[in-house]
Amino acid sequence: MGKKIKIMKKSFYPLIENPYRNKDIIEGIKILKSKKLTIGPKTDEFQKYFSKILKTKFSTMVNSGSSANLLAFQCLINPYRKNRLKPGDEVLIPSVCWSTSLWPIIQSGLKPKFVDVDLQSLNIDLNDLKKKISRKTKAILIVHVLGNCVDMSKFMQIIKKHKLILIEDTCESLGTKYKNKYLGSFGDFSSFSFYSSHQISSGEGGMICCKSNADYEIIKSLRAHGWSRGLKDEKKIALANKHLDKRFIFYNSGYNLRPTDITASIGLSQFKDLNKFIKQRSKNRSKILKNFKENYKLSKVLTFIEANRHVKPHWFGIPVLLSKKINRNKFLKKIEKEGVETRPIISGNFLKQPSIKKYKLRIKVKFKNSDLINNHGFFIGLPTNNITDKKIKKLVSIFEKSI
Repeated sequence: MGKKIKIMKKSFYPLIENPYRNKDIIEGIKILKSKKLTIGPKTDEFQKYFSKILKTKFSTMVNSGSSANLLAFQCLINPYRKNRLKPGDEVLIPSVCWSTSLWPIIQSGLKPKFVDVDLQSLNIDLNDLKKKISRKTKAILIVHVLGNCVDMSKFMQIIKKHKLILIEDTCESLGTKYKNKYLGSFGDFSSFSFYSSHQISSGEGGMICCKSNADYEIIKSLRAHGWSRGLKDEKKIALANKHLDKRFIFYNSGYNLRPTDITASIGLSQFKDLNKFIKQRSKNRSKILKNFKENYKLSKVLTFIEANRHVKPHWFGIPVLLSKKINRNKFLKKIEKEGVETRPIISGNFLKQPSIKKYKLRIKVKFKNSDLINNHGFFIGLPTNNITDKKIKKLVSIFEKSI
């Protein structure tokens, strides 16, 4: 007899639930039936609608948020760009970040310089940021963590004072507003992710936004092999290269980071209901936190992160800092055994990762707050479906008996 197949038990409280609704699937099926599956008119429609809602000047869909970050930095060093960044130029980045927030900086020949985060928002610490700016600093990549952000007014004053290029990694914060302005619309570049666990999902997918038409033209070419196809100067480039087939002129360096119209159709369907998702997640979070805070035992050992002033968040999950008195690993093991899935806050302090040592990026400076988040932080999911009082009470009970 063959081996028995082990059926995975469904988690009581998963990080993500199936994000795809019937109407999203129907939109994807329409593209399948059209037999035009690759990048096409639906991608263009999504890009234009994305810019219209978020008030970003130019939006380009790609196959992931990671690809969006890569394109931002490849654009910044591109020889077609005026005032491009040079090898060794510094880019500031918070130490609590994702792998592909960091590596595109290094892959582009630039030098990352790490900044600690604050414990109130989990975002970049503005005081440490001011200390880290030097003559070599040319850009900042800010990571908007789990739907929250820093005081963007103070942050933008720093950006303007030092004339720095701003890249917003908004992969975890689509839909969040600061003073009624969407995150991702402040910077010179911004990236978004449509992975299955994010605020909206197209399965895989992302968006890069920029303010400059010149940058937009470079990004379009980089996204698709370095082709001249679809560029504003496509005809001009063809006339200058008459010895080549005008359909196959490779004007720039490039990748293949294009999305498909299938992912664009699903992403657009979800994006049109962004405000509904924000409202339901906010409602669920309020109910969950109310029950946790009413529990005396848990209120002494759990700190829940609140939105900064002027921020209207679209929470990605529910971030928690556990008391130093509690062994986090043992606690998480207990609640996960009861069916509550958890995750580190982004990836914790990224300077603790083995790749940092391998590529000799480790530095001697301590990042006190990032270390605390790394050792005592985690988050649980926040569903877009209505969560029942019964389920919330069981969730609180699991936490309580696991302390």
